[in-house]
Amino acid sequence: MKIKLTAKDPHSSRVDLLVYFALERPGKMVLCQSLPIRKALEQAWAAGDFSGRIDEFFLYYPSADTGTRKTVPRAGRVLVVGLGQKENDGAARREQLRIAGGAAAKRACRLKAGNVLIVAPDFTGLPPDEIAECLSEGLLLGNYHFLKYKKPDPDKDRDVAVRQFSLHDGGLSHAAVRRGMNRGCRAALAACSARDMANEPGNAWTPDRFAAYARKIARKSGMKCTVLDKAAMKKLGMGGILAVNQGSAEPARLVILEYRTKKKNSTLMLVGKGLTFDSGGISLKSAAGMEDMKYDMCGGAAVLAAMQAVADEKPKAVNIIALVPATDNMSGSAALKPGDIITHYGGTTSEIISTDAEGRLILADALAYGLDRFKPDAVIDLATLTGAVIIGLGHHRTGLLANNDELAARIDSAGQKSGEPLWRLPLGPEYTKQLRSEVADLKNVGGRPAGAITAAAYLQEFIGDTPWAHLDIAGTAWNFTKKTYVPKKGPSGIGARTLLALIRNWKPLQG
Repeated sequence: MKIKLTAKDPHSSRVDLLVYFALERPGKMVLCQSLPIRKALEQAWAAGDFSGRIDEFFLYYPSADTGTRKTVPRAGRVLVVGLGQKENDGAARREQLRIAGGAAAKRACRLKAGNVLIVAPDFTGLPPDEIAECLSEGLLLGNYHFLKYKKPDPDKDRDVAVRQFSLHDGGLSHAAVRRGMNRGCRAALAACSARDMANEPGNAWTPDRFAAYARKIARKSGMKCTVLDKAAMKKLGMGGILAVNQGSAEPARLVILEYRTKKKNSTLMLVGKGLTFDSGGISLKSAAGMEDMKYDMCGGAAVLAAMQAVADEKPKAVNIIALVPATDNMSGSAALKPGDIITHYGGTTSEIISTDAEGRLILADALAYGLDRFKPDAVIDLATLTGAVIIGLGHHRTGLLANNDELAARIDSAGQKSGEPLWRLPLGPEYTKQLRSEVADLKNVGGRPAGAITAAAYLQEFIGDTPWAHLDIAGTAWNFTKKTYVPKKGPSGIGARTLLALIRNWKPLQG
């Protein structure tokens, strides 16, 4: 869905729900830009029932108001959402607005308000376009529902998604608000698309579905889409992808999208892990929680969702290549076995210690092939790669590992700006030593110590000198830190908005 921008007087709008925001000011009456609404808040504030904290709401029904027709809103309900105290940091203020937008959307869903008008606050200290951008992201992400496989139940009281959001500029620059609103909508819809892909079950979202989705983007945008099948991958020597796919009934695919501007422009390559279901293979995972392994393709979903937004925005200063190696990891009769040795694209051999360390095998082929074929100036991969990153960082930050400080800093900045924080972990030869095999060039597991780092070190062996960053999203792709605009359960859609923020400001690396 999209958000409508309006300049019509909010109090004259006949909507199901009219939303304002209030700033917490310790010891002082909350700040709200509408004088009539502020007057309605005075009694609640004096009684200590509403102070504008980030988790507070004030709901009232204007039809019961005895004020004049001019001051009483014509909306069915008025909701005031607490913003909390004014943050000093710009990224924190942006997150404040996303959280408030998500809170407004969640409450609107609970109230079954089909038509909601939101008034942009004019007291945050952010530029008007950023206010609109972050509010729009929060509203659409907070309104997200995935009910494709649930039949309606009239006896169950269920939240209902808002049908239409409208945004009032709140007295801010109308043109700037429109610009920011459109930017926020595109980012939020990309993240929602990533969530939709991840929410699909493994028997529905197959490698062929990844290919079909990429082809759809290409048809609409004019991008070039190439899908390599098993025969093509065998000819190219992509032993990693083929090995992981050996035990599966679903054939593997390597999905490639190319967004081209000018040859002189910098080329950025994105690679997303597309493991549509991970049983662990012969190194079988425990049964408890295995149903969540349909989310093992969230890296691939983020990359394709970002390309969907790129198709809409058409950035002029960068070429972008996206690759998604797609397969599942099953334990059929021909499945890869511990002790097997495989040969990656380019000739590097790997001894398989655990078939459950499969993500690095498919990514290695995609990275090596993409670097050889497209000669990018920088490359970023996203993958739900290791449980070890969750032990280290929990579900609060994405693990970031890189061979280039400038690229790492840019990604970190984009993540902070998007409300998707990262934490950089080290790389070095001491970690690569853990991957040395007695019988092959590498082994695919370096033991339990520093598991997230050694997984990245495995990928680094296929990178060469190209600036590269690896994002391990295993802890944040689902069960991410609870936020109003992130589902309590299920996929977060993480990575898509960070990539888009990076692409929007892309410049050639200096190093």
